Amino acid sequence: MKNYKQLRVWQKGMEVAQATYALVRQLPREEVYGLRSQMTRAAVSIPSNIAEGSSRTSELEYRHYLEIALGSCFELDTQLMIAVQANMITLTTDESLPDLLEEEIKMLHSFIARLTPSV
Repeated sequence: MKNYKQLRVWQKGMEVAQATYALVRQLPREEVYGLRSQMTRAAVSIPSNIAEGSSRTSELEYRHYLEIALGSCFELDTQLMIAVQANMITLTTDESLPDLLEEEIKMLHSFIARLTPSV
């Protein structure tokens, strides 16, 4: 069994989730069951899939869960852009979510590349 909590990619995913929860507080009340829910689900999916994948016995299965986590990163990035473009969220220079997402995407790409190539 792999200790996923020691993986930097999982730790960064947790940071992404926390930053997302902090940022979605800016969303209007009517978005509680819309964009806010979508964004937090995507953010939670990132470290959750890394953790779940670590329980798998084959690298192919592990890779699959890491790819799902990567997809959730892209989903969250798109939702963040939608919220900004719709003027529902204002990103300040000290907002860390875009940078955290970029780091997480790079880390996941690197981690996936180190595993056995998909068949």
